[in-house]
Formats: sequence, C-alpha cells, structure tokens
Amino acid sequence: MTKRTKEILALLDEQYGTEYICYLNYETPWQLLIATMLSAQCTDARVNIVTKDLFQKYDTLEKFAGADLKELEQDIHSTGFYHNKAKNIIACSRALLDNYKGEVPRKLEELTSLAGVGRKTANVIRGNIYHEPSVVVDTHVKRISRKLGLTKEEDPEKIERDLMKKLPKDHWILWNIHIITFGRTICTARSPKCQECFLTKYCKGQKKDDK
Repeated sequence: MTKRTKEILALLDEQYGTEYICYLNYETPWQLLIATMLSAQCTDARVNIVTKDLFQKYDTLEKFAGADLKELEQDIHSTGFYHNKAKNIIACSRALLDNYKGEVPRKLEELTSLAGVGRKTANVIRGNIYHEPSVVVDTHVKRISRKLGLTKEEDPEKIERDLMKKLPKDHWILWNIHIITFGRTICTARSPKCQECFLTKYCKGQKKDDK
C-alpha cells in the first residue's frame, strides 16, 4: 500500500470511524439479499420504505417463492425496474429453497448463480453477513475511486480488482461504507462540495469533474 493510499484511509477512518454499517434494513440474510436486489438504480432510503411493508407481507422465503408476479410488481413498483426485480426475486427465492435449503450461500460463484445477483450484490452479502473481505463497487465507489486515482477502469469488475490490490483487506468492506457516506455528503455527483472536502489534495478529478 502506498503512503498516499494510507493517508486517504487514515483521513476516512478519522472522519467516519471504522464500524461496519449497512444502510439497508434487514433482519435475516435473505432479507438483505432481496433488499440489495431492490437497491439497483434506487436509493437505500426508498428501499427501506418499501421493505418495511414488504417484509411484513412476505415474512418467509416461501412466501416470496410463491408470490404472484403481478402483485409483487405492484408491491415493489416504486423501486423502479420492477418487472425484472419481481421476476428475479421469485426465481432467486425458489433457488434458495430448492438448492440451498433456504440458506443464503457464502461463495461468490454460488451467489452469482442466483437470478438477479451480480458481483456487487454478492459482495454486499459476503461482507455484511459472512464478514468475508469483499469490495463492493457501486456508483459512488466507481466515481470516487477514479477521482482519487485508485483506478482508471470503467468496468466494475476491473475496478474491484484494482481496489483489492491497492487497499488492505481490513478496508475492503470499509471502503464502500466510507465512500457511500463521502459521496452522499461531500463528493456528490452533481455539485461536489470541494471547499468542504478533506481529501481535496488527493483528488485527481477536481479540475475536470468539479467545475
């Protein structure tokens, strides 16, 4: 790890602490899996509003597996892309019951074999449920990791590999937690608050992106 990366991590730790935080509300691993699937192209705040009622109505994996597609689409409508999400949630729930006795698997390959589960969702599960060091590349992580010069890649999987090389394992999960907070409060996509930023000296994208 370079001195520069060490300094960035130290500043993030100082600002945000080192506690693992999940912004999605859940009580069971399968609930986190479904909430993460719903969070694609949707804010965590909106997902939490939807899952508050959703997880009461469908309080078992069996109920999701046996859900009526049209009804589930209506239940999750406000999260966007509800046709695909509903179809994937039902298929994923059935696969968990049929192939994994209702348990959410731990291995990346098994998780990504489930309908609607990509590497990002799989890594959220691995990090939050199984505490396996994993790098979650969402829009904040992609944008800000590039600005901070930790990757030049556009493809999430390549960004994930770069970050795994450059960040110590104990910060793989924390990177996502810190960068989401940083991206929502200071380095926002539309109008970053550069004057309030504690990482300005490390930002490679300022002149180009932060007009």
